[in-house]
Amino acid sequence: MLPTADAIADCVLRTFDALPAKHKPRPRENGEREWVPLAGIVISKEPPHLTDIADVGRGRKDGQGKPLSRCAGLATGMKCLPVDKVAKASGNVLHDWHAEVLAIRAFNRFLVDECADLAAKGMRGISDFIKWRGPYETEHLTLQSAIKGEQTTSTFTERGRSPTSGTDEHEGRRTTDVLSNLAYMDGQQPFEVRDDIRIHMYISEAPCGDASMELTMAAQEDATPWHIPVAGPPHESSNNPLTFRDTFLVHPPSAPKMLGRGHFDRLGIVRRKPARPDAPSTLSKSCSDKLALKQCTSLLSSLVSLLIHPGNAYLSTLVLPESQYVQSACERTFGAQGRLAPLTNLEVSSRWTGTGYAFAPFTVLPTSREFRYSRRSTAAGEKLVPSNLSSLCTPWRQETLINGVLQGRKQFDPKGASIVCRRNMWRLVAQVVTATAVATGTRALEPLDRTLEKRTYREVKDASDLEGRKRVKIAVQDVLGGWVRNDGDEDWSRDGSDSK
Repeated sequence: MLPTADAIADCVLRTFDALPAKHKPRPRENGEREWVPLAGIVISKEPPHLTDIADVGRGRKDGQGKPLSRCAGLATGMKCLPVDKVAKASGNVLHDWHAEVLAIRAFNRFLVDECADLAAKGMRGISDFIKWRGPYETEHLTLQSAIKGEQTTSTFTERGRSPTSGTDEHEGRRTTDVLSNLAYMDGQQPFEVRDDIRIHMYISEAPCGDASMELTMAAQEDATPWHIPVAGPPHESSNNPLTFRDTFLVHPPSAPKMLGRGHFDRLGIVRRKPARPDAPSTLSKSCSDKLALKQCTSLLSSLVSLLIHPGNAYLSTLVLPESQYVQSACERTFGAQGRLAPLTNLEVSSRWTGTGYAFAPFTVLPTSREFRYSRRSTAAGEKLVPSNLSSLCTPWRQETLINGVLQGRKQFDPKGASIVCRRNMWRLVAQVVTATAVATGTRALEPLDRTLEKRTYREVKDASDLEGRKRVKIAVQDVLGGWVRNDGDEDWSRDGSDSK
């Protein structure tokens, strides 16, 4: 049984409430009140398999026979990087720190930290959330049977203790025998999310973009679509990342391209951030569009998908406050009968065979719960102002960010890089692969290690290991139409040297 929408929201809200004040919007004495969107990823598991934790916000037990839930990634934020600064990011500055995007990044960090902990414990280790995959799991179960209850467990209560990583000679020899010829039809990831885990998300505001267009229209004194200069199709020989045919069909000469909140009459299209017409231009796609894509690529980032199989990493439930839930908008934006309907075609899905990916629409549910720093939680006479603070947390880590980097650091200072930035995630995934190879005593991960040792981030993203994921992304982007890539931050190396 899955947790209710209110239970999912409560789990996220309690986790936020337990954070130190420095991670929250700041109080003001001039009659103004800061507001910020909140998003959180909740993982649920049927008892008695998940250890019940008494710490507020870290776990909950709704009663006998009801699922246990934990917030595995939480974030606040509402800004993104202008297109003219993307090339300066060098893998250290986040491109998009809207709450939904940042929460997903935090969740990815949590998963990789779990993999690191499991790899450190060796083939005897157990996690509540991640498990060894395929032949790795077979060997793990064999060892568990052999040691008859002597085990190490990766849980919230065990985290941080010295691992016991059975590495005796007999274990190492057996592991090598079992895994030496390891090969997968659909990838070589050594880990996967456990089968009994379900993943949910709470967002305090409707996702920007298509899912919020009706709300945007209703909030205007004049609901006439904002005027945006018309742009014709690109020349066929231009460097536009979309083909001339795709761009022309999706955006004929009479319509603009990559809109923000303009042209309310155009529903079901890809939109960009930020929505305000007076803000610096970006090519970051709206949260509606990014969440729609995640229904096919899973919540895993490209780097993390090299380590963890995507099959069990899809969102089951998206929860929105009742005030932010417009059923028709959600069905159009995310549903199998909406703008993504072509993905249900067997001809399309058959192209994904062997990739581990699928079109897995989540359920959108309303909740009565409201975030106390939302746009609706104000007292009479208070003036709302957006907070420039952005925070993220996992069960193990917390950060406060401004302009995509750590608070107190200059924007393009490498020392200000977040734990979830591209460069730090590349480094962490590479470290976990190395630790996993040691733990398993096999050379099966050498191809993956070679991918992660490539010279630039661009070369990693272009590697054959990610070919299946790229096929899925292209198929979804073709269905959505008008998806312009936010390129310019790929030519840097993992060790920090600039290869441009």
